[in-house]
Amino acid sequence: MAKTIAICNQKGGVGKSTTAVNVGAYLALSGNRTLLVDLDPQGNATTSCGIIRATLKKTVYETLVEGLQIEEAIVASAVERLDLVPSSYGLAETDQKISSTSERETILKKIFENIKSRYDVVLIDCPPSLGLLTINALVASDCALIPVQCEYLSLEGLTALVQTIDRIKSLWNPHLQIAGIVLTMVDFRVNLTREVQEDVRQFFKEIVCNTLIPRNIRLAESPSFGKPICLYEPNSAGAQAYRLLTEELAMRFGLEQAKEESQHDVKTTRERVSPNS
Repeated sequence: MAKTIAICNQKGGVGKSTTAVNVGAYLALSGNRTLLVDLDPQGNATTSCGIIRATLKKTVYETLVEGLQIEEAIVASAVERLDLVPSSYGLAETDQKISSTSERETILKKIFENIKSRYDVVLIDCPPSLGLLTINALVASDCALIPVQCEYLSLEGLTALVQTIDRIKSLWNPHLQIAGIVLTMVDFRVNLTREVQEDVRQFFKEIVCNTLIPRNIRLAESPSFGKPICLYEPNSAGAQAYRLLTEELAMRFGLEQAKEESQHDVKTTRERVSPNS
């Protein structure tokens, strides 16, 4: 049965999609059958996997609102063992569409019941809000992974998110845990980075991941090429950071450990990249 992880933070621009795509890719290269669900109307995870949203007729929106079986919306990515349920522009209207239903908080959980046996891990890229989409993701998940930009303003909403998680635990999902806080966009030249890191670790202690994700131009470029960093620039500092983070998370989540890709895995993965991606 798949371990389901919601990657969430109501603040935008903190690296949720970057984390979802790249952790998903490295988990898949480690041998884990991985499903990435893009629940963000902006669709950054979908674009980062080289999928053109305008060409799609079956997305996560149709599964949530129109009752489409989620199996019909799954598409393969360029990385072997990494599948994607793509986002849709219509997701921006989902809260309004499902708010009147009696089980509006548990729709996604029920949708996942048919596919969890097919995967080792399901990653959900949540929107930058605490609306019904994020609530559905957390109700359907075993744990939450929270990327936090290494700036003081990014810490302000963390308390509200933790309170939301506590509320979801009490109402719908008593087993939900915060499995990790990931510090992202770290600039090691700035004193603020050290101060924020110390503050977060002092308050949240062992929940904070040891691996820091640096500001890295290759990480910023890779979505525009429709590739995770392991395909775009595997030797970059950003790639190495996400590889180490995936190893750390695999231990926390009880998943297959990251390993050196075999020649077969690398060759097969690269062959799956379309010429136009």
